[in-house]
Amino acid sequence: MPYPTNYRYTREHEWISVDGAIGSIGITDYAQNSLGDIVYVDAPKVGDTVSANATFGSVESVKAVSDLFSPVSGKVTAVNEELKTAPDKINEDAHGTWIIKVELSNPEEVTTLLDAAAYEAFIAEETGN
Repeated sequence: MPYPTNYRYTREHEWISVDGAIGSIGITDYAQNSLGDIVYVDAPKVGDTVSANATFGSVESVKAVSDLFSPVSGKVTAVNEELKTAPDKINEDAHGTWIIKVELSNPEEVTTLLDAAAYEAFIAEETGN
């Protein structure tokens, strides 16, 4: 699956799509594929703050529980409530399913993240493909 070129990516396999001061955050197709069937998503509450490179929740699959790391710092403005009852939406469309939305407190942090080409190269290096 091609990685959207307008997103930025972390080495922990999260993506962020920025629209103005708001960033939508989810996990990459590579991450959901590695995890397998996702059965539960643990996310922060609206109003909570997240910090770049710090854990903000977790995704549980039939194989494992994986921490979620925020690509940026800011305040949570929305949580994808649909994932409470349908966490498998991430498996169906990882790049179209956001987990949280964050009001960026330091927009410059986005510039330190990987672009799509760099992320794809990182995955190839990690998997040996």
